[in-house]
Parts: sequence; structure tokens; C-alpha cells
Amino acid sequence: MGSALVLGLVSTAMAAPDQATVWNGKQAPLATPWTAEVSPANAWPEYPRPQLARPSLEHPRWMNLNGLWQYAATDGQGAPPFGRTLEGRVLVPYPVESGLSGVQRHSDFMVYRRLVDVPAAFTAHGQHVRLNFGAVSYQATVYVNGTEVVSHAGGYTAFGADITRALRPHGEQEIVVVVHAPVDGANVMVGKQRLKPEGIFYTAASGIWQSVWLEPVPATSLAQLTFTPERSLDAFTVTAALHGNGDGATVRVTAYADGKPVGEASGPASRPMRLAVADPHRWSPQDPFLYRFKAVLTRGDQHDEVTSYAGLRSVSVEKVGGRNRIVLNGKPVFLLATLDQGYWPDGIYTAPTDAALKFDIQKTKDLGFNTIRKHIKVEPARWYYWADRLGLMVWQDMPALPTGSNGKLSASDKANFRADVSAIVEQLKGETSIIGWIPFNEGWGQWSIPAAAELAAQIKRLDPSRLVDARSGANCCDMKGDPHAGDVYDVHDYQGPGLPSPDARRAAIDGEHGGLTLGIPGHVWPNTPINPYGSVKDRAALTAGYVANTGVLRDKGVPKGMSGSVYTQITDVEGEHNGLLTYDRKIVKVDEAKVCAINEATISAGGRP
Repeated sequence: MGSALVLGLVSTAMAAPDQATVWNGKQAPLATPWTAEVSPANAWPEYPRPQLARPSLEHPRWMNLNGLWQYAATDGQGAPPFGRTLEGRVLVPYPVESGLSGVQRHSDFMVYRRLVDVPAAFTAHGQHVRLNFGAVSYQATVYVNGTEVVSHAGGYTAFGADITRALRPHGEQEIVVVVHAPVDGANVMVGKQRLKPEGIFYTAASGIWQSVWLEPVPATSLAQLTFTPERSLDAFTVTAALHGNGDGATVRVTAYADGKPVGEASGPASRPMRLAVADPHRWSPQDPFLYRFKAVLTRGDQHDEVTSYAGLRSVSVEKVGGRNRIVLNGKPVFLLATLDQGYWPDGIYTAPTDAALKFDIQKTKDLGFNTIRKHIKVEPARWYYWADRLGLMVWQDMPALPTGSNGKLSASDKANFRADVSAIVEQLKGETSIIGWIPFNEGWGQWSIPAAAELAAQIKRLDPSRLVDARSGANCCDMKGDPHAGDVYDVHDYQGPGLPSPDARRAAIDGEHGGLTLGIPGHVWPNTPINPYGSVKDRAALTAGYVANTGVLRDKGVPKGMSGSVYTQITDVEGEHNGLLTYDRKIVKVDEAKVCAINEATISAGGRP
């Protein structure tokens, strides 16, 4: 590393970050354009589950429990604090380490408390009340009026409970959530969170980090609707999951295109149904058309009505010109992606607002990419909603176990990881934008070479409709080696790009490349920056470097039969300054028109037979 580069990095590190005061007067280490908009009165007011809105996304019946909760860090010992006011306050749904939470401090053990008046209408006419959590990291035990209603382990999946029997007849209801958040102190799915963040690993995101809400439901209600496009691309397979007793329950589903009914199916709720649609309209990044659905569950005199949505598309690996290529809707496609880690300087794991969540996806689209690699993280349902609507394909990573754990994993650790992978696939397999799953990255938490093949097969059994990249970066790092499994052969090459060729069974992609580094003083996280992949001097050099790097994919990768690539990365993250945007999202560091032009040219070249 030359002296000029060292000086450049030091000056960047010393530049005062653009701070903002959050709702309780504390300073966010680095502010986004949305930081100052967040307050206890408007913390994530949007309905959090667009694919199962009751009775509709436009007019949902729900009670948003985001906002101020009582809070205390604990030692994990003793009984929960029922009936006692906690002195601290935390803004839900922001993780406790974030500035927006108002706490800005990690604790391995913590407790949340809130008093709630449940609307009388929620319990009228024999209705039940469900309490829903988008995600809590890592282990949560929930009590209502001193009664345990649910315990859940897994920081990336939604859960909830029917709390009707725990409710008092009148007055305030007490909700207490006891959380254990070991982060990388245990062999659990943790992604890039670290108790001691440094380098390419970042600040932890503990506690409640997605929306919390109540909703009234019948005794038997729809828990999930999954719409899987059939290979013929003229119908969906509809699968329902229920809460409560499903004996004798039936479901009727109507499909709508541009507000007009175009198909209907009905049958027992326990069995998949085929829903054919008239004049099929396919989903693609160029035309992200989504069907809307109305579903009615009936059991005796009970009725549950919800709306949902999905796009009609297929993805597979097929021979194109004698080589294995990824095809979308039967046509070859080049999946030109950014690495998107989903970190925010003010909210860490939680975007400050829904507009902020949408911004990253829209900017990726504006820059000419057609794909996002959602890296080592699972997002809230609304992130996938925006990807579905805006038209971005998504490689969905599984959050990794802690690095350095490969040789220390017990049979229980491995079983828990497998179970968490299955839970994530089951939760997200209705999302149109997701075209493939990645169980392992660079061998992190991968206990053997065959483990990647085992997880790939496990995922394929759960979801045969999508691709599986058994491990991203077969040539790197914690456990090098090709599992010879899945649908994709994937190498990492910084700056690269890598130019792998398809093999006899799989398509080929460069799963990570680029990483050109440019820190912008005043717009960086206040820690020590790292420069693992190479620095450039200014915006013009970053643009030229990106264009040249991507030009290699167009001119050499496509002729070799490559099917995609992933550029690191869409935004800076903490000490990594290799984003196309700054971490605070205030500056686009490249010439957008030039980046978009080379991206569109590469996608076009990769889309030809």
C-alpha cells in the first residue's frame, strides 16, 4: 500500500461524518436522508406483510405496535418483570445497537414491555387476536399478561401467536418480550453481525428489528398463501397454510389482472390447487407485471378474506448454443447484479423508512442492473414487495454461521442451521423476485465440502421451481472446493471479473467481483476504513474502472457462456467504501449514465442465444 493511498484513507477516516439528532436527542454516527423523519409517532407505519393482507393491502385491519416500548438490558437471570415499569425506552422496530432505537448499545439479554388496549372490535363475534413479529434476533419468548404465548429461535424468520386466551376481558394488556442475542458468541445464523465489528464484518443488530402488530382473525385463518408459477406459464399452483383447525376448510382464490378477474380455483385448503389464468402476462425485469389475488377461506360459518400477489415467470438452466445457461421465461438472460448487504448507518439492519428501503432497489434499477444478490441477510417482507414490483431478480443468500466455526460445529448446530434454512425458504418461496438460493458463501460456517451439496439438495426438495447456487465462491475462502452440486458454478475474483465456464450440468457466474474503493469525506462511518480490493482517486476513475470491469463481462464473459455476475457493492457499508453510493445514500459515486449504458449493453449481449 503506497503512502499516497494511506494518506487518502486517513483523511477519509478523519473527516467528520454527517450526523443527525435522532428522536431522543442522541446522534446517529452517520445520517441518511430519512434519519430525521423517524419519530415514535411514525416508526414503520406501513402494513408489513403485503402477500397476506387481511382483508386487503389497501385497507388492512391491524394494530401497529411499532413505536416506543419500555426496555431494559438484563443478565438473563430471574423472572420476567411482569407488572413492573421498565425505566428504559426503545423505538421498535430498530435493533438496540442502532441510533434510531435510542439505545445504541448491545446487550446479550434484554426485555421489552408494552401496555396495549386491544380494540373491542378485534374480539367481537368470536374473533381471535394474533400477535405477529417480523423478526427478532435471536431468541424471543413472548408473554401476554404473564402467560407465555410463544418462544421462537431464529433471527431472520417471522413468528406469532394466537393470544386470545391470554387476554384480560377489559383494560390494558401487558406484552413482555424476553430476548437473548448472542450474535457471534454462539454458532447460530448471524450473517455479518459481530460483537466486535471490524473489516468486512459489521455492527450487531439485536432484539426486535422488524415490525410488530396485532390483527383480528377467525379461529381458523390463513397463515400463508404461496403462488408457484407452472412451467407452462399459464397457471399457478396455489398452496395454503392455516392457523387453527383446518378440518373441512375450503379456499376460493380469484386472480385479477389490471383489476379484472382472469381466473379462479377452489378446493380443500389442505391440498394444492391449479389456478389457470386467461391471456397469461409474464413477469420480467423489463415488465414486472403482478397478478393480484383475493382468497376466501371458509370453515363452517367462519370466513377469512385476504389479498395477495405474484408474478408469472420461470427460471431454469438449459442448453443454449450447446452450453448451460440460465434462462428466464425460456429465454437466456444475463443476471447482472450488485451485492446488497442491507445495512444502514442509522438503523443497522432496519431501514429508517419504507421509502429508504425502496430507494436502494430503485437506484439499483436506475443504474441498469437487473438482479440483486441479497448478501448474508434476509429482509422484511416489504423489501421483496418492492423488488417484485420494481422488477429486480434476487439471489437470496442464507445468513452465515460465524466465521471460524467450521471445525467447531456440533450436530445440534448443523441441525439448527438446516432447520433455519428450511424456514427461510418456506417463508420466502412465494416471492416472485427470488430466482435462486445460496446456502453458503465462501465456506463460512460450512462444515464440509459435501455439506454444500446436502443443503442444495435440501433446498431443491423444498423449492424445485428455483435455482440453487450450492456455494458462492467455490475458489474461496474458509473452505475452498467445488461441491459439484446445484445449478450454478460460482467463483469470486477481486477485482476480476472472474470468467468461469459452464460445465456439463451447471451454468456459470462470477458471484463477487469489483470492489473498487473510494471514500467520500463527510459521508463515511466513523471507524477505520479498509481497502481490500483496490482504491481509485476520484469519481471519474471509479466510473472508468467500473465500465472497464463490466466491459470484460460483455466482451469475454458472455462469449464464454457466463450467465451472470455480482459487483461489490451497491453502497458503502461501515469500513468498506467500495459502494456505488455512499453509506448514507447521499452521494452516487459514479456517473449514472455511463454505468447504466455498460450495464444495459452487457445484459443485452448476454440475452442473445
